[in-house]
Amino acid sequence: MNESKPTRTEEFRLEGGKVLDKVKEVIHAGNVRRIILKNEEGKVYMEIPLTWGLVGAALLPVLAAVGALAAVVTRMVIAVEKIED
Repeated sequence: MNESKPTRTEEFRLEGGKVLDKVKEVIHAGNVRRIILKNEEGKVYMEIPLTWGLVGAALLPVLAAVGALAAVVTRMVIAVEKIED
């Protein structure tokens, strides 16, 4: 699949309430291989591998988990691994 293509990582530091909106925005933008949610010290809370098969209704449980995590963590870092074109 896309494993042979180079990737780059972008990080966003957000307040808990904005995390879910940013995750939805990143998924909608496309070209994303993986999203990592972690605290400011680098402790990983959740890794979301994104594949072509993970769309629509399959994303609902993932987004629910992200929303629940964002509700209990005040500040988070979202690391987005994107596929270079």
